[in-house]
Amino acid sequence: MSEKPEIDFPGGDEPTELVITDLVVGDGAEATPGAQVLVHYLGVEFGSGEEFDSSWNRGEPIEFPLRGLIQGWQDGIPGMKVGGRRQLVIPPLLAYGPAGGGHRLSGKTLIFVIDLLDVR
Repeated sequence: MSEKPEIDFPGGDEPTELVITDLVVGDGAEATPGAQVLVHYLGVEFGSGEEFDSSWNRGEPIEFPLRGLIQGWQDGIPGMKVGGRRQLVIPPLLAYGPAGGGHRLSGKTLIFVIDLLDVR
């Protein structure tokens, strides 16, 4: 899964709760809450379909502790296994908060496709 994913838009209304969809189920180590994870990811806005971030564009995966991430990632990655690809649709309250919150993505529902490469 070294290729950048294409995101299929769910359409319809933006969800009010986190939506987790396993696109590929991994068979490696399982991510736990608070784990250190190595991932490739792509993020787009639900409303516009506009890509706002992608580790593929930088040419290398990124590693970080789940505790330091938005709530949607903290809730959506545990249980995922290395080798897996998961799509998260994250409403504003689990992402960057309501509109006017000071972040450029405040008030936006976000879609991430995440490839879990390693868990430490």
